[in-house]
Amino acid sequence: MKEQWLKPGERLDDLQCQGFHLIQDPKSFCFGMDAVLISHFAEIRIGDQVMDLGTGNGVIPILLAGKKRKGQFTAIEIQEEASERARRNVQMNGLEDRIKVLKEDIKSIAPLFPPSSFDVVVSNPPYLAADGLKNPRQDKAIARHEVMMTLWDLMVQTAYLLKPGGRFYLVHRPDRLVDMMTLSRQNRLEAKWMQMVHPRQDKKPNLVLVQFVKNARPELKLKKPLFVYDKEGNYTPELLECYQS
Repeated sequence: MKEQWLKPGERLDDLQCQGFHLIQDPKSFCFGMDAVLISHFAEIRIGDQVMDLGTGNGVIPILLAGKKRKGQFTAIEIQEEASERARRNVQMNGLEDRIKVLKEDIKSIAPLFPPSSFDVVVSNPPYLAADGLKNPRQDKAIARHEVMMTLWDLMVQTAYLLKPGGRFYLVHRPDRLVDMMTLSRQNRLEAKWMQMVHPRQDKKPNLVLVQFVKNARPELKLKKPLFVYDKEGNYTPELLECYQS
Protein backbone atom coordinates (compact mmCIF):
# COMPACT_ATOMS: atom_id res chain seq x y z
CA MET A 1 0.00 0.00 0.00
CA LYS A 2 1.50 3.31 -1.09
CA GLU A 3 -0.36 5.16 1.67
CA GLN A 4 2.21 3.83 4.12
CA TRP A 5 4.73 6.25 2.65
CA LEU A 6 2.65 9.27 3.71
CA LYS A 7 3.42 11.53 6.66
CA PRO A 8 0.70 13.47 8.54
CA GLY A 9 -0.85 16.16 6.34
CA GLU A 10 0.41 14.70 3.05
CA ARG A 11 -1.64 13.34 0.18
CA LEU A 12 -1.05 10.81 -2.58
CA ASP A 13 -1.70 11.92 -6.19
CA ASP A 14 -2.02 9.61 -9.20
CA LEU A 15 0.37 10.75 -11.97
CA GLN A 16 -1.52 8.64 -14.55
CA CYS A 17 1.84 7.43 -15.86
CA GLN A 18 3.03 3.84 -15.51
CA GLY A 19 1.12 3.51 -12.24
CA PHE A 20 3.31 6.14 -10.57
CA HIS A 21 2.03 8.25 -7.67
CA LEU A 22 3.39 11.38 -6.02
CA ILE A 23 3.46 12.35 -2.36
CA GLN A 24 2.59 16.03 -1.91
CA ASP A 25 1.99 18.38 1.00
CA PRO A 26 -1.03 20.59 0.18
CA LYS A 27 0.37 23.31 2.45
CA SER A 28 3.62 23.39 0.50
CA PHE A 29 4.34 23.93 -3.20
CA CYS A 30 2.57 21.35 -5.39
CA PHE A 31 3.41 20.59 -9.02
CA GLY A 32 1.29 22.00 -11.82
CA MET A 33 0.75 21.64 -15.54
CA ASP A 34 4.17 23.16 -16.32
CA ALA A 35 5.90 20.03 -14.97
CA VAL A 36 3.77 17.83 -17.24
CA LEU A 37 4.47 20.05 -20.25
CA ILE A 38 8.25 20.06 -19.80
CA SER A 39 8.27 16.28 -19.32
CA HIS A 40 6.49 15.95 -22.68
CA PHE A 41 8.64 18.58 -24.42
CA ALA A 42 12.02 17.19 -23.35
CA GLU A 43 13.75 14.65 -25.57
CA ILE A 44 15.54 11.88 -23.67
CA ARG A 45 17.69 9.36 -25.55
CA ILE A 46 19.01 5.94 -24.61
CA GLY A 47 22.06 6.32 -22.37
CA ASP A 48 21.42 9.98 -21.53
CA GLN A 49 22.58 11.31 -18.19
CA VAL A 50 19.89 13.81 -17.14
CA MET A 51 20.01 16.51 -14.45
CA ASP A 52 16.91 18.20 -13.00
CA LEU A 53 17.82 21.48 -11.29
CA GLY A 54 15.34 22.48 -8.57
CA THR A 55 13.41 19.21 -8.56
CA GLY A 56 11.00 20.02 -5.70
CA ASN A 57 9.17 16.79 -4.90
CA GLY A 58 10.82 14.98 -7.82
CA VAL A 59 7.88 15.06 -10.22
CA ILE A 60 9.84 15.86 -13.42
CA PRO A 61 12.39 13.01 -13.29
CA ILE A 62 9.62 10.59 -12.24
CA LEU A 63 7.45 11.66 -15.18
CA LEU A 64 10.42 11.51 -17.55
CA ALA A 65 11.38 8.05 -16.32
CA GLY A 66 7.82 6.89 -16.96
CA LYS A 67 7.10 8.67 -20.23
CA LYS A 68 10.46 8.27 -21.96
CA ARG A 69 11.62 5.02 -20.31
CA LYS A 70 15.19 6.11 -21.06
CA GLY A 71 18.01 7.86 -19.23
CA GLN A 72 19.53 8.02 -15.78
CA PHE A 73 18.50 10.97 -13.62
CA THR A 74 20.07 13.15 -10.94
CA ALA A 75 17.80 15.63 -9.17
CA ILE A 76 18.99 18.60 -7.11
CA GLU A 77 16.80 20.32 -4.49
CA ILE A 78 17.95 22.84 -1.87
CA GLN A 79 15.04 22.51 0.57
CA GLU A 80 15.33 19.73 3.14
CA GLU A 81 11.65 18.77 3.34
CA ALA A 82 11.15 18.86 -0.42
CA SER A 83 14.28 16.80 -1.12
CA GLU A 84 13.28 14.24 1.52
CA ARG A 85 9.83 14.00 -0.05
CA ALA A 86 11.42 13.59 -3.48
CA ARG A 87 13.54 10.69 -2.19
CA ARG A 88 10.43 9.02 -0.77
CA ASN A 89 8.65 9.49 -4.10
CA VAL A 90 11.53 7.84 -5.93
CA GLN A 91 11.59 4.92 -3.49
CA MET A 92 7.80 4.53 -3.41
CA ASN A 93 7.72 4.26 -7.22
CA GLY A 94 10.63 1.79 -7.34
CA LEU A 95 12.93 4.12 -9.29
CA GLU A 96 16.01 4.06 -7.04
CA ASP A 97 18.05 2.48 -9.84
CA ARG A 98 17.29 5.38 -12.21
CA ILE A 99 16.84 8.53 -10.08
CA LYS A 100 19.20 9.93 -7.46
CA VAL A 101 18.04 12.91 -5.35
CA LEU A 102 20.58 15.24 -3.71
CA LYS A 103 19.94 18.06 -1.26
CA GLU A 104 22.29 20.72 -2.61
CA ASP A 105 22.47 24.36 -3.65
CA ILE A 106 22.87 24.41 -7.43
CA LYS A 107 25.40 27.24 -7.06
CA SER A 108 27.69 24.88 -5.15
CA ILE A 109 27.47 21.66 -7.15
CA ALA A 110 30.68 22.04 -9.18
CA PRO A 111 32.71 19.95 -6.68
CA LEU A 112 30.16 17.13 -7.01
CA PHE A 113 30.33 16.75 -10.78
CA PRO A 114 33.10 17.33 -13.32
CA PRO A 115 32.29 19.77 -16.12
CA SER A 116 30.37 18.40 -19.11
CA SER A 117 28.95 15.46 -17.12
CA PHE A 118 25.39 15.50 -18.45
CA ASP A 119 23.67 15.06 -21.81
CA VAL A 120 20.47 16.81 -20.71
CA VAL A 121 19.47 19.40 -18.11
CA VAL A 122 15.81 20.15 -17.36
CA SER A 123 14.33 22.77 -15.06
CA ASN A 124 11.05 24.26 -13.93
CA PRO A 125 12.63 27.13 -11.96
CA PRO A 126 11.15 29.96 -9.88
CA TYR A 127 9.43 32.34 -12.28
CA LEU A 128 9.29 35.54 -10.22
CA ALA A 129 11.99 38.05 -9.34
CA ALA A 130 13.19 38.08 -5.74
CA ASP A 131 12.21 41.72 -5.21
CA GLY A 132 8.47 41.11 -5.72
CA LEU A 133 5.77 40.37 -3.15
CA LYS A 134 6.62 36.95 -1.67
CA ASN A 135 4.53 34.21 -0.11
CA PRO A 136 4.85 34.30 3.69
CA ARG A 137 5.69 30.58 3.67
CA GLN A 138 9.42 30.27 3.04
CA ASP A 139 9.11 27.02 1.09
CA LYS A 140 6.60 28.52 -1.34
CA ALA A 141 8.63 31.73 -1.65
CA ILE A 142 11.73 29.72 -2.62
CA ALA A 143 9.74 27.68 -5.17
CA ARG A 144 8.13 30.72 -6.80
CA HIS A 145 10.69 33.52 -6.42
CA GLU A 146 14.38 33.76 -7.31
CA VAL A 147 15.36 33.68 -3.65
CA MET A 148 17.86 30.81 -3.81
CA MET A 149 18.29 30.42 -7.60
CA THR A 150 18.22 33.18 -10.20
CA LEU A 151 17.91 32.70 -13.93
CA TRP A 152 21.59 33.66 -14.22
CA ASP A 153 22.53 30.96 -11.68
CA LEU A 154 20.54 28.44 -13.66
CA MET A 155 22.24 29.29 -16.96
CA VAL A 156 25.74 29.27 -15.46
CA GLN A 157 25.33 25.89 -13.79
CA THR A 158 23.60 24.37 -16.81
CA ALA A 159 26.45 25.44 -19.08
CA TYR A 160 28.92 23.90 -16.63
CA LEU A 161 27.05 20.58 -16.40
CA LEU A 162 26.21 20.06 -20.08
CA LYS A 163 28.42 18.32 -22.60
CA PRO A 164 29.05 20.20 -25.88
CA GLY A 165 25.92 19.60 -27.91
CA GLY A 166 23.98 18.81 -24.74
CA ARG A 167 20.34 19.87 -24.47
CA PHE A 168 18.70 22.13 -21.89
CA TYR A 169 14.89 22.10 -21.55
CA LEU A 170 13.29 25.00 -19.70
CA VAL A 171 9.72 26.01 -18.89
CA HIS A 172 9.20 29.62 -17.86
CA ARG A 173 7.04 32.71 -18.31
CA PRO A 174 6.98 34.54 -21.67
CA ASP A 175 7.63 37.87 -19.94
CA ARG A 176 11.12 36.56 -19.04
CA LEU A 177 11.90 35.52 -22.60
CA VAL A 178 14.35 38.35 -23.31
CA ASP A 179 16.20 37.52 -20.09
CA MET A 180 16.31 33.86 -21.07
CA MET A 181 17.74 34.54 -24.52
CA THR A 182 20.29 37.09 -23.29
CA LEU A 183 21.59 35.07 -20.36
CA SER A 184 21.63 31.77 -22.24
CA ARG A 185 23.73 33.13 -25.09
CA GLN A 186 26.16 34.66 -22.60
CA ASN A 187 26.67 31.10 -21.33
CA ARG A 188 27.04 29.41 -24.75
CA LEU A 189 23.51 28.00 -24.67
CA GLU A 190 21.72 28.61 -27.95
CA ALA A 191 17.93 28.51 -28.20
CA LYS A 192 16.94 26.00 -30.90
CA TRP A 193 13.24 25.21 -30.36
CA MET A 194 10.48 27.20 -28.68
CA GLN A 195 6.77 26.60 -28.05
CA MET A 196 4.28 29.04 -26.58
CA VAL A 197 1.50 27.72 -24.33
CA HIS A 198 -1.84 29.60 -24.36
CA PRO A 199 -4.79 29.03 -22.01
CA ARG A 200 -7.13 29.47 -25.01
CA GLN A 201 -6.84 30.57 -28.63
CA ASP A 202 -7.98 34.10 -27.75
CA LYS A 203 -5.60 34.46 -24.77
CA LYS A 204 -1.96 35.48 -24.72
CA PRO A 205 0.57 32.77 -23.79
CA ASN A 206 1.31 32.26 -20.10
CA LEU A 207 4.08 29.66 -20.44
CA VAL A 208 6.94 29.08 -22.85
CA LEU A 209 8.95 25.91 -23.47
CA VAL A 210 12.48 26.31 -24.82
CA GLN A 211 15.18 23.87 -25.88
CA PHE A 212 18.75 25.21 -25.74
CA VAL A 213 21.83 23.42 -27.08
CA LYS A 214 25.33 24.05 -25.75
CA ASN A 215 27.78 25.51 -28.29
CA ALA A 216 25.22 25.33 -31.12
CA ARG A 217 24.94 27.71 -34.06
CA PRO A 218 22.13 30.30 -33.97
CA GLU A 219 18.88 29.01 -35.50
CA LEU A 220 15.66 29.23 -33.53
CA LYS A 221 12.67 27.21 -34.75
CA LEU A 222 9.12 27.62 -33.47
CA LYS A 223 6.76 24.76 -32.73
CA LYS A 224 3.07 25.43 -33.28
CA PRO A 225 1.41 26.99 -30.20
CA LEU A 226 -0.13 24.69 -27.62
CA PHE A 227 -3.64 25.63 -26.49
CA VAL A 228 -4.81 24.21 -23.16
CA TYR A 229 -8.61 24.65 -23.51
CA ASP A 230 -10.91 24.66 -26.54
CA LYS A 231 -13.92 26.97 -27.01
CA GLU A 232 -16.11 24.71 -24.86
CA GLY A 233 -13.64 24.79 -21.98
CA ASN A 234 -12.39 21.23 -22.48
CA TYR A 235 -8.77 20.18 -22.71
CA THR A 236 -7.54 20.17 -26.31
CA PRO A 237 -6.31 16.89 -27.87
CA GLU A 238 -2.80 18.35 -27.95
CA LEU A 239 -2.88 19.04 -24.20
CA LEU A 240 -4.27 15.57 -23.44
CA GLU A 241 -1.42 14.07 -25.45
CA CYS A 242 1.05 15.75 -23.07
CA TYR A 243 -0.55 13.88 -20.17
CA GLN A 244 -1.00 10.56 -21.94
CA SER A 245 2.32 10.13 -23.71
